[in-house]
Amino acid sequence: MSYAAAGDGGPTPVTILLVEDDEVIRRSVAMALERYGYRVTTAGDGLTGLELFRDGGHDLLLLDVMLPGLDGIGLCRRIRETSMDPILMMSARGDALDVISGLEAGADDYVVKPVDTAVLVARIRSLLRRATFAPATAPADPATPAAAGSTGHQPGRPGRPEQPEPRPERARLRFGDLAIDTGGLEVFLAGEPVALAPTELRLLLEFAAHPGIVLDRQTLLRNVWDYGWDGDSRVVDLCVQRLRKKIGAGRIETVRGFGYKLRR
Repeated sequence: MSYAAAGDGGPTPVTILLVEDDEVIRRSVAMALERYGYRVTTAGDGLTGLELFRDGGHDLLLLDVMLPGLDGIGLCRRIRETSMDPILMMSARGDALDVISGLEAGADDYVVKPVDTAVLVARIRSLLRRATFAPATAPADPATPAAAGSTGHQPGRPGRPEQPEPRPERARLRFGDLAIDTGGLEVFLAGEPVALAPTELRLLLEFAAHPGIVLDRQTLLRNVWDYGWDGDSRVVDLCVQRLRKKIGAGRIETVRGFGYKLRR
């Protein structure tokens, strides 16, 4: 699914599920996002938010950490059981425990309240870009009749339709038993598919594009999280941890004091 950029009048407006217990903050954030062209559905507690999520139709989830009934961390975990939709957490304190707990639960990013609207919208746009980047289309082979403008007949054998060529299997990047289909955006471990959240997939693709090369956290924040400014490197560390759990702990090596690299 492709999303229209907020405010551009496109045919597919983005719908955000906002779960925030403070009514004043909930209304002000919703109104601010609507001014940017987003559709916003709101809930005042975690259980209501979970019900609305299960109803479907949301492109991104904006969750407060401190929620009655089911807190934001628990809500994030419940959502991640069935969905890889982008999740942005909001924390009133920016406390390390809140941040780490949210990211470990599967959130893609976080903001600290009170949050500047421009910063919030920038984070939302970044998450949506990560969630909707499209696979590259393989160019047509100029040697095939179709690419050469063939009429569907084999040369020298008029009237006999050409048999279609079998579609070749897309090339995959391989690192031991880890295979990455960069065209289809699929990952396999020992032949079995691996479900990755959009940010986890973008992070793995960034490592795979530079195998054996150490990538520092600021480079990853810029290339994966699309930060145009210095961000919190903890989001990188926690996403690496989640990725290791899915593709193997030894696949991504920590180079202390510098960053991470994907082992060849």
